[in-house]
Amino acid sequence: MAGGIYKPGQGYWTRLMSAIGFGLIVLMGVAWLMRILRTVQIGDIPTIFIQAGVALVVLGVFGVIGYRLLGTNPRVVEFMIATEGEMKKVNWSNRREILGSTWLVIGLTVIIAILCLTFDLAFQFIFQKIGVLEI
Repeated sequence: MAGGIYKPGQGYWTRLMSAIGFGLIVLMGVAWLMRILRTVQIGDIPTIFIQAGVALVVLGVFGVIGYRLLGTNPRVVEFMIATEGEMKKVNWSNRREILGSTWLVIGLTVIIAILCLTFDLAFQFIFQKIGVLEI
């Protein structure tokens, strides 16, 4: 088991999606770091080599960290396996329920917007009549 994946057949999708998310965050960090290092100059070394070297080191370090966390750390792997097991128990809504809920939210939002507009116009009218608001 030394160096291998802990429980390789379990929690596959949870681990895969977590690894993709982790990788995207690391890649965004490397892109940010490349912009920061655009002005760094060390001797006669071209800036692009400095950027590439730092990017490779960062990717390597975080690659090892990601592998250790998502592949070999028993506590994290057990959590991922348990998460996937719980997600299989979730009762997902069907298309009809989602559409009904969406239309309900849109309708209530429109009603609340109309009420806010009505109260705004009413208060504007009242404040104009008593001389507090001048337009």
